[in-house]
Amino acid sequence: MKRVFLFHLYFLFFSSLLKADRKVIIIHEQGQYGCHTFRIPAIATTNKGTLLAVYDLRYKSRRDLQGDMDIGLSRSTDGGETWSRPVVILDMEEFGGLPEDQNGCSDPNILVDRKTGEILVSALWTHGKPGTHQWNGKGSEPGHSIHKSSQFMFVRSSDDGLTWNEPVNWTQRLKDEKWHLFAPAPGNGITLSDGTLVIPTQGRDAEGLPFSNLMWSEDHGKNWTVSKPARNNTTECAVVELKDGSLMLNMRDNRNRTDKSDTNGRAVSITKDRGKTWSVHTSDHGTLPEPVCMASLLSHDLKEGRRVLFFSNPNSKYRREKMTVRMSLDQGKSWSKSILLDPKGGAYSSMSMVDEDTLGILYESSLADLVFQKIKLSEFGL
Repeated sequence: MKRVFLFHLYFLFFSSLLKADRKVIIIHEQGQYGCHTFRIPAIATTNKGTLLAVYDLRYKSRRDLQGDMDIGLSRSTDGGETWSRPVVILDMEEFGGLPEDQNGCSDPNILVDRKTGEILVSALWTHGKPGTHQWNGKGSEPGHSIHKSSQFMFVRSSDDGLTWNEPVNWTQRLKDEKWHLFAPAPGNGITLSDGTLVIPTQGRDAEGLPFSNLMWSEDHGKNWTVSKPARNNTTECAVVELKDGSLMLNMRDNRNRTDKSDTNGRAVSITKDRGKTWSVHTSDHGTLPEPVCMASLLSHDLKEGRRVLFFSNPNSKYRREKMTVRMSLDQGKSWSKSILLDPKGGAYSSMSMVDEDTLGILYESSLADLVFQKIKLSEFGL
């Protein structure tokens, strides 16, 4: 009873820090449904208006791959007010005669094909390699073999996320054999104005060094082209289409682990040819501080024709705290308005438009593993 009482006191305190018209909706708490930790959120709004939240179900601990974990899904058909229980949509089970804790799946990315309505979820699968991490040493190695390299997996839904097909392995078709790792970046993929699908991606090159890039498809995901790296020593990234048709890639930068000066900040690059060539954006480093963490980037066309960008991350150089959403009306050159959601916490996040006038964000908070909040665009002065 004492634990429950303290929890409710904390909830009331936390809620008092927020605007009265923006409540906190707890999606999952640690330990629910027999799962130790829910992590790595990604959210999308389907063509029918359903909100789909995907995430890691980390059954035994908080730690990253390798471990016993699957990709879970929760649906909301009432604008995020209520959510379904978790449903597993990607589970490699006891593949190859190895236990489930040696067949973990992690780091989901969700993409809605706006032309067909199909939903694609990609994630990383590691087979074997107990005690390793895909970003270190031999956690993932050159080649395509499941015994060497982590695998790039897809599942798809054609019925608004109600049912999902069997997982399909795209590693051989996507990963350069010399690379140690190629993986989706957790968060959101996008559909461009011409119908092209784009997924932000990441990896480790032939020397094992990290990079960020993207991949794109002009035939609804039947074939994909992998771009050149936008930057090195960067990892998790998010992509948007700018008004002129160019793509902006906003990247987690490992240099920020030690750089706490004025040049701390997200790495930002632009491509006008879908990743054949890249240029550094004017907001690169120094504009969007980070403690080294995944972030979310979203574009939205307002009714009068302007395109607004939203960015969410823990707004701190030092630790994962102060979960904040910012707005830009000049294609990311400056960020003129910010809204603080969680003063004490905040880590990974993902955003989607709930409707034309409401932004939704799913994030790891100080209150629970995963929470959902809605922000009226009028709060940004829009």
